[in-house]
Amino acid sequence: MQDLEEQERIDALKDWWKRWGSAVSLLLGGAILALAAWQGWRYYNSVKTREAATVFASVGDTSGAVDVKKARNAAAVLIDKYPGTAYAPKAALLAAKANYESGDAKSAQAQLNWVIENAKDAGLRDIARLRLAAIALDAKRYDEAERLLASAHEPAFAALFLDMRGDIAVARGNRKEARNAYQSALAKFAKTDAYRQVVEVKLNALGEAT
Repeated sequence: MQDLEEQERIDALKDWWKRWGSAVSLLLGGAILALAAWQGWRYYNSVKTREAATVFASVGDTSGAVDVKKARNAAAVLIDKYPGTAYAPKAALLAAKANYESGDAKSAQAQLNWVIENAKDAGLRDIARLRLAAIALDAKRYDEAERLLASAHEPAFAALFLDMRGDIAVARGNRKEARNAYQSALAKFAKTDAYRQVVEVKLNALGEAT
């Protein structure tokens, strides 16, 4: 009797496999391929990230100083070959700073715009907007600077955006607006933030409100 029941279970399993075996095999094969593809993609990204890190590390020396030529070259390589890594926008920011300080504002602006359009990290995009606004301010393109600051930004950068608004107002000769911007910035800076002292100096330089 037990052997008969066992045989019936085996026959039922065979019938089930005849009906559904092909579908199960396809699903299993698909799952295996998907897992292999996922593992392969992770490995590819891991390799790309390590390669990008190596390129980025070449920008500075052991003292942390940035080599202008290396910064430019690293940014070009990272933007071209590793645009999806976190190192590409960081290198672009360094290269933009180096270019601007060497008098190449056009290249600096191009790299900062690339960061805004491509960086996955919202903080890096905000840094690029602040630096573009500073370049526009230096060039007396005040409307352009204000448009950049009007973009949505992370709360952590609110104080810096307000500080820049104060700088633009000073440049325009609007002391009242500058004072309001600096006071708002101070309200958002942490008490221990070193840059807070810089904003306090700017505010004090405006004198008392009249």
